[in-house]
Amino acid sequence: MEKNIFESTPVEDLHPKDIAEQLAELNEKDRILNFFLLPRVQKTEVFTYLDPKTQQELLHGLGKKDIADLLNEMAPDDRTDFFVDLPDDLIKNTINLLDENERKIALQLLGYPEDSIGRLMTPNYIQAKKNWTVKHTLQHIKKYGRKAETLNFIYIVDNNDKLLDDIKIGKLLLADDDTLLSELCDDNFIALHSLMNQEEAIHVFEDYDRTVLPVISEMGTLVGIVTVDDILDIVKERDTEDIQKFGGLEALDIPYRDTPLLALFRKRAGWLIILFLGEMLTASAMVHFEEEIEKAVVLALFVPLIISSGGNSGSQAATLIIRAMALHEIKLKDWWYVMKKEIFSGILLGITLGIIGFIRIVIWQNLNLYDYGPHWCLIGITVATSLIGIVLWGTLSGSMIPFILRLFKLDPATSSAPFVATMVDVTGLIIYFTIASLILRGVLL
Repeated sequence: MEKNIFESTPVEDLHPKDIAEQLAELNEKDRILNFFLLPRVQKTEVFTYLDPKTQQELLHGLGKKDIADLLNEMAPDDRTDFFVDLPDDLIKNTINLLDENERKIALQLLGYPEDSIGRLMTPNYIQAKKNWTVKHTLQHIKKYGRKAETLNFIYIVDNNDKLLDDIKIGKLLLADDDTLLSELCDDNFIALHSLMNQEEAIHVFEDYDRTVLPVISEMGTLVGIVTVDDILDIVKERDTEDIQKFGGLEALDIPYRDTPLLALFRKRAGWLIILFLGEMLTASAMVHFEEEIEKAVVLALFVPLIISSGGNSGSQAATLIIRAMALHEIKLKDWWYVMKKEIFSGILLGITLGIIGFIRIVIWQNLNLYDYGPHWCLIGITVATSLIGIVLWGTLSGSMIPFILRLFKLDPATSSAPFVATMVDVTGLIIYFTIASLILRGVLL
């Protein structure tokens, strides 16, 4: 039986996002039916909140006229974002359903590079001339402002549409009717270039705490605006990708629930195989020190403790540095400052863990919880010294690998926690048994 989700709650009382969430829980047939029942204007708003898979599903279920009405009503930036997720043949068919003006806008936005700010902008804004009065400008806003993405700012242009300034709407409302816009201008504005990378644009929004920014061409011509909601979507995608990479897998292209099992396997298997092969070197290192282990089996008891401490310290350092890089708190030139700081951090952390490790051996020995033999004190010193060296090495490795990757134009997020931990595991064993052979030579070894 077909289900109408709007029988109990009037659709006018629901936010578009809430409607989209309810539609997502329905089966395909009911979803198309309920979407079809929405008022025309609300269809467009709800559609932008749906995930790409559901959007394409609705596209196949609606008639050409409904699709044309829907796409023509969509904001240009939301429509561009929707087109990006469509197969090429479907893009061609849907663009042809747009009216002439909207098709021209869509093709123009799709012509910008994929990661450029031009893909996010909308051409729906209010522009004015310096010689206009406040009264004339307000009349212009009332006439054309209904389609504008936002009315927070009015953009002042010359006869060639070159951006000269932007004026807050509040400043306009508080001015006298006969005041010229030139009197309200301060010729001080921030603008994004249409070919600017979206990542750079994020930092401009953050630095200047803006909710909307104009977009200009290389010649300074005003071509659109970008609002903070589009920027927040990019931030979400970027952070999700970085978190997934740092967890030791390739970034997912679509939401987890929509990712097929085989695709999920491919995304995870590559890194797992690399990490597994890396951990095999740990066994090789153990074989190299087989003679030392046979003479002092007690050393093997502390292997998990030693290598996990190094891996944990490395993962901590990598996390701190990668996040600091993402926030532009540190740059490539700051590597020496970071190294000096992490050397002292590593030594302090290593000493702290070394003391705890030594005390643990003392307590276990004196309470007869385990007998480490007559040379237990030297074993305690070996473990404590090894912890200092390994934690220091892990901290340095974790903090410097992101710098090395950035130097070679690679994404620092790929220096994942599992990768750093695996590398420190192998080298940590070498440090541990080397220190043990120096301290215990002639005693146990």
